Amino acid sequence: MDNAASSPIRDEVVDAIIPVLKENFANPSGSHSMARKALRLIDDARDELSDVLGCKSQDIIFTSGGTESDNLAIFGVHSAIGGSIICSATEHHAVLEPTKLVGGKVVNVLEDGILDLNHLADAIDENTTLVSVGLVNGETGVIQDLAAISTVVKEKSPAALIHTDAVQAIPWMDMNEITESADLISVAAHKFGGPKGVGALIVKDQTKVSSLQLGGGQEKGLRSGTHNTAGIVGMAVAARVTADSREKNNVKITALRDSLANCLLDIENTYETGVQTNEDGSVDRGNKVPGSCHLCFSDIESEALLFLLEQSGIYASAASSCSSGAQEPSHVLAAMGFSRELARGSLRLSLGYASTQNDIDKVLEILPESIERLRKLGS
Repeated sequence: MDNAASSPIRDEVVDAIIPVLKENFANPSGSHSMARKALRLIDDARDELSDVLGCKSQDIIFTSGGTESDNLAIFGVHSAIGGSIICSATEHHAVLEPTKLVGGKVVNVLEDGILDLNHLADAIDENTTLVSVGLVNGETGVIQDLAAISTVVKEKSPAALIHTDAVQAIPWMDMNEITESADLISVAAHKFGGPKGVGALIVKDQTKVSSLQLGGGQEKGLRSGTHNTAGIVGMAVAARVTADSREKNNVKITALRDSLANCLLDIENTYETGVQTNEDGSVDRGNKVPGSCHLCFSDIESEALLFLLEQSGIYASAASSCSSGAQEPSHVLAAMGFSRELARGSLRLSLGYASTQNDIDKVLEILPESIERLRKLGS
């Protein structure tokens, strides 16, 4: 139940990368035939990814993953053209911390996690060069309206660039529609069934981004370092399989997630994040990705709950996996207005393409009992 942290690698990806590891181990930057064959694999993967992601193949810069892609976007733009950077208060730390480090501005979100467009408009000025807003929040699964954000940015500062961390989006959303509203887009393979340690940054105008590392000049000088050939091949295969199965998978996972969340909401003093309540009292999760079930339980501590769940073979998290060891409550929930006490009882159950009804049944068997046990101990 922690697919937002990392998804299982797909069988098709394993089948694709093993021959590369065994037979195509040459350095793609070399000049001999083995090297040229490895480079051909990378070029083919770039073409495949460009088709799935809705961009030009030459716009794809391969990286080691989402964090490097985010850092390259923020620091790279600031180094190349200067100016002021803006991001939302609920960004992943890979965006939030670089933005703060260069003296950027942080824009508020509303109670449902959606960016406050009025605050964004007020924050943009003639010095704004980049606005970074994550497409899907890694904790709550809330989706941002990049088209609306782009409209505000371009009205206030036509030359400003837009970056989105789309790491959590690819399993659930058609990226061809997203790329029209962003100039830079970060992705990571292991979030959609690919291997860890490989990702990409889509850069539509590479003259406005400076490299963060110097070396052999790979990736048009924006990301020097020997290519991870097997990882890149695996990422392209994972992206294609994900795109081809997305529609069917979304239907299946939405049903599983809804049944899970609806049952858990029957637990007393339970709150679901990033949702709306309809007039009939039903929950509207239309602005969340299918795999996200994020709840807050009063009068418990997340760490104690996660321990009990793990003892029963259920693996989940309280926040982004990159910060799951932190004692402080989520900055995302704080930005959405959740009290410190309630945020301490947060739980992220995230589903993926391999999730099954058995997974849901197991959670519903164990989780309510665990919460009841912790509340009794607390009282």
